Formats: sequence, structure tokens, C-alpha cells
Amino acid sequence: MAGRGRLVPCVCLGLFGVLCWVWVSFASFPDDQLPLEALDAVDRGAFHPQSALSEMEFASISSYRGPGNSDRRRNKELPIILWWSGGLFPHFPGDTERIDCATSSCLVTSNRKVQLYKRTSSIIFYGTDFRAYEAPLPRLRHQTWALFHEESPMNNYVLSHAPGIRLFNYTATFRRESDYPLTLQWLPSLDYLLQPVAVPLQEKNRLRREGLAPVLYMQSHCDVPSDRDRYVKELMKYIKVDSYGKCLNNRPLPEHLEDTSTATGEEAGFMNFVARYKFHLALENGLCPDYMTEKLWRPLHQGCVPVYRGSAAVADWMPNDHSAVIIDNFPSPKALADFLKRLDENDDEYAKYLEFKNPSRITNTRLLEALETREWGVNDMTKPNYLNGFECYVCDQENARLAAERAYKKAPKKNQPPQPKMADNSHMGCPLPSPGYGDVQDLSADDGWLQIWPQDYWQSLDQAEGLESLIRHNESDPSLLWKHIQNIAVSRARGKH
Repeated sequence: MAGRGRLVPCVCLGLFGVLCWVWVSFASFPDDQLPLEALDAVDRGAFHPQSALSEMEFASISSYRGPGNSDRRRNKELPIILWWSGGLFPHFPGDTERIDCATSSCLVTSNRKVQLYKRTSSIIFYGTDFRAYEAPLPRLRHQTWALFHEESPMNNYVLSHAPGIRLFNYTATFRRESDYPLTLQWLPSLDYLLQPVAVPLQEKNRLRREGLAPVLYMQSHCDVPSDRDRYVKELMKYIKVDSYGKCLNNRPLPEHLEDTSTATGEEAGFMNFVARYKFHLALENGLCPDYMTEKLWRPLHQGCVPVYRGSAAVADWMPNDHSAVIIDNFPSPKALADFLKRLDENDDEYAKYLEFKNPSRITNTRLLEALETREWGVNDMTKPNYLNGFECYVCDQENARLAAERAYKKAPKKNQPPQPKMADNSHMGCPLPSPGYGDVQDLSADDGWLQIWPQDYWQSLDQAEGLESLIRHNESDPSLLWKHIQNIAVSRARGKH
């Protein structure tokens, strides 16, 4: 098992602007302007301000009330949710909007000037952009943190360590255990799986006789934590694989398909091209429970057989127990190749992997129930997208928490205080990257993968522990992260951490 890498010095980013008292004016209607003197004061018990911000104004905010929502409060009475990540604000136009959710309403904004405002009750972070050295400090005790992370675990391993994930009170990740699961984000609908086979088996067999390989591999992102190329390179010794893209390339793409955006958008020409292959090597760039992408669902949609490595729990989500070939069920690449050859030569056995195209052959009730009950949609205008869905989840949770706090303060003997909510490793918890083939002890010291990903994983733990220490000590200067990391390293060396 790879050891922890040395701490790599990083250039610290500049300090956040010196912040203090925040005067905010949320304008809603001409007769509902909020005078500055009516604004709540910043929660001084959480930190001590050092300077003042200039007054700021927001554009007019509409007050549309969604169906089933009985929240009659005016905009100036609503809690505020701040989207922290630059460039990600699921509303257009402007930087502030009222949202009317299932049980309550909130104001949402991307304007960071409200960070220290008392009415700002929660901050939503986009996982890929979350950086320990850029976290909004000090962390105010009246605010919760929410994490939205639907992308690869490789984008931010800080979130795969307990000290990192437990910074958050609410989560929306690909893990089924998260508060707002996004596990099937790449599966638009059941109908997507049930589409007829794009290229009939007879035509695939004809193409095989003309020299087309049974197996397709198409990747352009080569240096990834899953180390998939190492496995595929070994597999190629035992079975013919047509490899397009930049990784292990042995075949050129047709000129009209060289633009990789055709793959992302499922352009018809690209889809017809790849559908000719019996098997698609579907290896995710990062390995983590429930992390499944289009690499898995697209072959199933087309009527090809995915040869999959990614989520160790992928079988929990397959249409039935005979619709994908799981790489980790085979002791070696050779054993996998021998199995694929047998399927390639036996039409009846191969066809069993496509039986799920008949709705009566989909036997996985977990999959069916998840698709039926999820409140967000993929390319479905009748449902919210998962960004808006998650912010409404946070809004309703925050309104419930704030109401419980008010009730407890009013009658502490009659009411219980709201229980603190904290994420844990089951909300992300991706494992240490391991070689795609073979043992890590057998890799040379100058192996490129070994020099990058195990070290990145352990250095992410350093950053998670450092940020947790900053928050615990109520620091307001994020550039002190590296000092805290060093202190933790010294303490660990002395056996005290």
C-alpha cells in the first residue's frame, strides 16, 4: 500500500478581503424596500469584525410562490443561501433569486458579500471547486455548509477523507447514502435503457468477420487514479481491442468524429460508430461506490455489453444480474479475455446480456424504484434539475432548523433543540487509488501514476485535517492552513495525533 507522500509546498492564495459588518438590501417590490436600519446585525458572538463593507444593493427579486408552498413571508424575512463557487449559480439572469420549495422559501444568491450576514444561514459549495485554502473563514456558528459533488472523486480527494466530508451538514453526491443522492444522474430514464438495440447481432457478426475487433476502448484522459490504461494494455495481449482517442490508440477515428464533443453530446454519427462493437470497455477514471457515468449507461442504451470497472456496488443498479461484465469478477485480464471470446463466439450466450431490453426482464426493483421516485429529472422539463432540487432541499432543511431553534429559545423546557447534522464517510469515502493491474509494491519508483495519485490522496488528507484545525481554532486567515498542516505533521511524528 502506497505510503503518505511528503508535504508539497504550495503557493498560498491571497487573503480574503477583510470583512466585517454587512449591510444588505434585498429589494423585492417597490412597496417592499428594506431600510438599512432594519437589517439584522451580524452575529458578533461568532467572530469579531475588523472593518466595514460598503452598502450593496440587489436587483429586484420576484416573489412567485410555487404550488403547495404556504410560506407567506416577504423576501426580507427569508433566510439566505449563498452559492460559494464562482460561475455556478443555477438561476438566470442576475445573482439573486427567491425560491419557493416544497415547504418553505429562501433567497439564494451568488454574491459573496452576504457571507457574514446573519440571515445567511447556509453556504453551498461545488465539490470540484472546494479548496481548503479558499474556504470562507471564520466559519460562523449560525451557518451550515452544504456540498454538491456529482463529478469524479479524482476532482477532489479532500472530500474522501473523514475530516473533509464532516465539514458539511448537507450533501448531494453520487453516493446513495448522501442526503440528496445523485447516483443515477447519468441515466435519464428507464426508456433510455429500453431503446431497441442499435446494431443487430447479425450485423455485428458480419463486421467481426470483416475484421472489426470485438472490443472497443475510447479514452482521451489517460493519467487517472483508476489507472485503467495499465489494465487495458494487459488485456490487449489476449484479445483484440480497437482503441480510439489518445489513450493506447491503435486506430484513427473518422475525421468527422475527431471532435470529442460528439461523444459528450451523443451525436448520432458517433453513437452509430461505437454501437457496432459487441463489447465496450467501460472503466471509470476514479473508483468509488456508486460512481457510475455514461461509460456504463451508454452501452446498455445502445445494446452493447459494458465491460465495467468503477463502482464496486455496480451490480446493485443493473437492470438484472446478466447485463454487464464486471472486470473485478475475473482473476486476471487473461481470464476476462477468454470469457469475452466465448461470448463473442456464442450468439445465444451473448444475447442473454441484452434481454433487459424486454421490460419484463428488468428485475432490479431498486433501480426501478429509484428512477420512479427521484424528484429531479435529466432532460425532463416536468421535474427540477438536481442543482435546483438540492438548493430547495437545503432551503427546507434550514427553515426547519431555524424554526426549531426559535421554538427552543422561546420554550426550552417544552421543546428540544435541533440536533446537529454532519456528513460522514458514507457520503463520499472513496478509497486510496490502486494500480489498474498488479501490486503497488511491484511498480518502479519513477512510475508516473505512483508519483501522482497516491500522493495526491494523502496530501488531500493533510489539507482536510488542516482546514478542520483552522475552523476548530476559529481562524479567519485561510493562508494559515499550511502552518496548521505542519503542526499536525509534527504532532503526528511525536505520536500525539
